Amino acid sequence: MSFEAFAPFRVTVQDTDIFGVKGGAGPPLLLLHGHPQTHMIWHRVAATLANHFTVIATDLRGYGASGRPPSDARHMPYSKRAMAADQVAVMRHFGFEQFHVCAHDRGARVAHRLALDHADAVERMMLLDIAPTLAMYEKTDRAFATAYFHWFFLIQPAPLPETLIGAHTDAYIERVMGNRSAGLAPFAPAALDAYRAALAQPGAVHAMCEDYRASATIDLEHDRADLERGNKVACPLRVLWGEHGIVGRCFDPLDEWRRVARDVSGRALDCGHYIPEEAPVALIDELLAFFEARDPAA
Repeated sequence: MSFEAFAPFRVTVQDTDIFGVKGGAGPPLLLLHGHPQTHMIWHRVAATLANHFTVIATDLRGYGASGRPPSDARHMPYSKRAMAADQVAVMRHFGFEQFHVCAHDRGARVAHRLALDHADAVERMMLLDIAPTLAMYEKTDRAFATAYFHWFFLIQPAPLPETLIGAHTDAYIERVMGNRSAGLAPFAPAALDAYRAALAQPGAVHAMCEDYRASATIDLEHDRADLERGNKVACPLRVLWGEHGIVGRCFDPLDEWRRVARDVSGRALDCGHYIPEEAPVALIDELLAFFEARDPAA
């Protein structure tokens, strides 16, 4: 995989530790993965990006090789506020007070919270194939609930989803990732093996469920509070989504992000949900144009 020139690291943050890889030179760029994956989602773009940026790709708390701290009744340890603070601490560990962020799926929800809670830290932000969490819950319809069934299954009280998924973690990976527009074809075998191995670790399924339980509870409280205060993402925001995916079909991504951010641009790419693995060349072009402040495609 394309992390040969990257150095692994582990940084102690708050109540846990964060694993990641670091490589390249130039302006700092933080990469955040989604569900049910790890930093490996960036394997097709990381080497090229390292020619332009100091790239730091982490595993979110609860995922991959990062720590899985105990949760609580409010799911606060898996709130996007806690996850965002992790990432700020990692970047400060390496001496970066300000940085760019590119994030996919769950990582993009962390990035959204990071840009609200730590506005001075984020120079520019790119989010991949999501609409804001609050909008997605409030505008759920049958089509979205069917395609994103895991949103509503994982939030069920423990230990039901943990028990069922834990008995068949490989089947869960293949169903969730393979049920999108391109099936499992876009994924490198080594990457799939990494995702399977990560979810099979003790406590990984519970941590994943806690991430989703937090999004359906405490994260919505935080998001509503920001809306009431008029607190919006201030940094330039580029939003990309898959033309063949669910997000663009069920939501208007640009309209939704303009409700919660001040400076939004974006477009659909010719792919499905897993943009870094399905459309790496197009993503690299977008990343370089946006983070190097060239004029991106309309």
